[in-house]
Amino acid sequence: MHSEAIQTAGISERAQQIGLRVERFVRDVVAPYERDPRRDSHGPTDALVHELRGLARDAGVMTPHVLEDGSHLTQRETAYVLRMSGLSPLGPLACNTAAPDEGNMLLLSKVGSPLIRERFLKPLVSGAVRSAFFMTEPAAEGGAGSDPSMMKTSCRRDGNDWIVNGCKAFITGAAGAGVGIVMARSDDGACMFLVELPHPAIRIERLLDTIDDSMPGGHAVVAIEDLRVPQEQMLGRSGEGFAYAQLRLAPARLSHCMRWLGACTRANEIATDYANRRQAFGKPLIEHEGVGFMLADNLIDLRQAELMIDWCADVLDAGANGIAESSMAKVAVSEALMRVADRCVQVMGGTGVSGDTIVEQVFREIRAFRIYDGPTEVHKWSLAKKIQRDWRRGSAT
Repeated sequence: MHSEAIQTAGISERAQQIGLRVERFVRDVVAPYERDPRRDSHGPTDALVHELRGLARDAGVMTPHVLEDGSHLTQRETAYVLRMSGLSPLGPLACNTAAPDEGNMLLLSKVGSPLIRERFLKPLVSGAVRSAFFMTEPAAEGGAGSDPSMMKTSCRRDGNDWIVNGCKAFITGAAGAGVGIVMARSDDGACMFLVELPHPAIRIERLLDTIDDSMPGGHAVVAIEDLRVPQEQMLGRSGEGFAYAQLRLAPARLSHCMRWLGACTRANEIATDYANRRQAFGKPLIEHEGVGFMLADNLIDLRQAELMIDWCADVLDAGANGIAESSMAKVAVSEALMRVADRCVQVMGGTGVSGDTIVEQVFREIRAFRIYDGPTEVHKWSLAKKIQRDWRRGSAT
């Protein structure tokens, strides 16, 4: 499924050209770096990321979904471009379309004050720094996970400043990040604060060993002790944090789907090539019905995932918050891509579980994706509640 097989209806000629440039860059320039040894057990090193971003700037594909005047492509157009960046696990890092930066940039562009946009958003858009979103908390302490209302991290007013204390967990990219968005709870409700990193009051206690390893800085457990933040670095007003989290939520869920659709598209290309070249029992693997059917199922799942993403993108472009729609898309796409990645491994046999191609890594990353930004079960539970609410409203009329 090369770019010409992807639906381009509703995508401007400008966005199509951006997507094609990103595709050429990721396939021709980024993909050879997949064997680069500059990575640790938690992900690519910042030295590798900085080198790739320098190449992206030279190629004119740095932060390609944000235009020169600061405006954004539509969600449908962004879906096209981010799929292309996802054709390599390193592509989103190189093009500055990776999580959590992409979602953080969108949030700050929508609700950040002029000071916040200049001081915190601008370096993110340029790719000069990475960011981290400090929301999730340790399960052992009863902190927030899929249920953000369980947040334990507190903030209190002290003159013109806020004092924040708490512990966070699974904070992607915290090690080495330059910008942090910290969520805490005041008497008014949830709050968000912008901070420059590293900060002496924010201490990384340990990096977790996780199944995925595509994120520089890994996933950290972080202690926040008497963090003092000026009022001007609060996003909006006290108590508005959950509303901003919702604003970020649906597009960020969908962006994950976009990037990993690109990764699974590439994994399927690799598996298809293998099945056509590899001989067994007197003929190419593709001619064995079991293998051919798996690859046929992959094409079906990839196309359905693409259509689900585009449908949800259209909902967001129409101005809706897309909470239910993004839940449906996240479940459908993550489950479909898990099937695709698993079949790619199976088709390739021993080679599929080795590091000789990215197929093994894509399988691990997609397994983590089924949990990140809300596990399938939480999304289905949320949708079931909506079904009940809609039924009650309908039965009352």
